[in-house]
Amino acid sequence: MEERKTLLANECDFRGVRPIMMELPYPAIRVKEKNTAYANLLSIDYCGAVSELSAIAQYINNENRISGEYCSLGKTILGIGMAEMMHLQKLGELICLLGGNVDYTARFQNGRQKMWTPEYLELPRNVRKMIMADIEAERDAISQYKMHMKMINDEYINAILARIIKDEEYHIMILQSLPY
Repeated sequence: MEERKTLLANECDFRGVRPIMMELPYPAIRVKEKNTAYANLLSIDYCGAVSELSAIAQYINNENRISGEYCSLGKTILGIGMAEMMHLQKLGELICLLGGNVDYTARFQNGRQKMWTPEYLELPRNVRKMIMADIEAERDAISQYKMHMKMINDEYINAILARIIKDEEYHIMILQSLPY
């Protein structure tokens, strides 16, 4: 007697998913001068506990876990994750222009260094709690960006950070509107 195998597949079609972000241009990526202190601050935004890398990993993980059952929600989460990838790329460019290293190590003012780890992520099982964790992460990112803007005396960098904040605020609005 032949054993029957069940084929499992995610029927959600992700073709055409685009980054979810404000319809505003980004300022040119440039800095006044090399400044490793600023590069180190941005390394925290790049790959610290509250960072674009953490956001990407959290959004992709959430999308993977929900898209089979909630396709539309999965597409939205993926689109937000794609925008976070663009933020990571822009921060990486700034860090390099400032003379810093893009090596997944957050460099703190006290000289401490910490490589990115998935331990930074909050991965609840319940969809509602996933969305709430995503909203909280966006709020934390906005707060951290605003704090770093006060510490950075470079209008070019701050213009990029201010533009990223607009996307993060938009993400909160989108996440809050989701039916979960």
